[in-house]
Amino acid sequence: MTDLNLYFDNASTSFPKPPEAVAAMARFLTQDGGTYGRAAYDRVLRSTRIVENARDAVAVLLGVGDASKIAFTSGATMAVNTLLRGLPLRGRVLVSPLEHNAVMRPLSMLERCGRIRIGVLPAREDGTVDPDRLAQTDTGDVSLVVVNHQSNVNGAIQPLREICRWARERGVPVLADGSQALPGASVDADGWGLDFVVFTGHKGLLGPTGTGGFFARTPQAVEPLVYGGTGSRSDSFGMPDGWPDRFEAGTPNLVGLAGLAAALANRPQAAHSRQDFLDMISGIEALPGFRVCRAAEPERQGGLVSVVHERLSPSRLAGLLWESYGIETRAGLHCAPAAHRTLGTFPAGTVRLAVSPYHASADFEALLAALTDISRKR
Repeated sequence: MTDLNLYFDNASTSFPKPPEAVAAMARFLTQDGGTYGRAAYDRVLRSTRIVENARDAVAVLLGVGDASKIAFTSGATMAVNTLLRGLPLRGRVLVSPLEHNAVMRPLSMLERCGRIRIGVLPAREDGTVDPDRLAQTDTGDVSLVVVNHQSNVNGAIQPLREICRWARERGVPVLADGSQALPGASVDADGWGLDFVVFTGHKGLLGPTGTGGFFARTPQAVEPLVYGGTGSRSDSFGMPDGWPDRFEAGTPNLVGLAGLAAALANRPQAAHSRQDFLDMISGIEALPGFRVCRAAEPERQGGLVSVVHERLSPSRLAGLLWESYGIETRAGLHCAPAAHRTLGTFPAGTVRLAVSPYHASADFEALLAALTDISRKR
């Protein structure tokens, strides 16, 4: 059992990290040092190069030609708040039924303040937006569409390209939350005309916590959330007009960005196949007493699913997996009550199983064996 990877909580934060990312962070702390963009000596130039290498790598990942339109933040939550609170939103904001509270809480605050009203896009039973019904959706007073590209509850991948095409024809900007989707679900922000993309470094990108950011096609439309020193235009009390400086007040998380850049450059080859993962899902679905919350179509299934048991609460099931089998999962609502209401698992929630490239088929077999044992005993 000690050689197995029994960590299935990668949707919360990925583990392990690539050894190259760990080495890059240690090297920054012990050798490189220096701040970002605040001077012209070698140590600062090296640190600045690390950040810009990370920015360029994210631009490639997102299909963005102009890397200067990518700003780094402490994570996806700060990125979402920067955009939602910095855009001149009015009228309605349409969301998918599977949004995370990183989106729903700031939008709800704006709704309570009377700035917007929240509407929901037409969707199928699994929460994926139905492109065939979008044509009948009124967008006359819609100022933004927000889509969680991959659900953090059932792993369903939204038809983002089709949503972007529909919204672009109506002149409505689209914000995609890529926190769970990247890098598994492809994104072509320039090709799709995607206006905003939020990302985090510590989940599927295998980087450290405290890293993330956003892409803004029209950064001039966004008012900064945080004001402060940038190392540029220091003669003015106003924030710089240029980007990404306009959104990067203060000293960035240089250690974290060094790790993120290295993780992006050294992504491991998956130790399992796509079919291994799908077979695990099928195996769980065949167990008496279990239900799997997943995408209706296998081709829209991301690298996580949730399970519920007809007699065991999610917290009890997760406790049994850990206490008896050493398997690490997360139980509850996963900060996504809207998704659970959509999927019929509110208020108890689910037990989430999220994989990483470091999982092998033997790890899936161990998980399935544990759930089989629980099924027999319960």
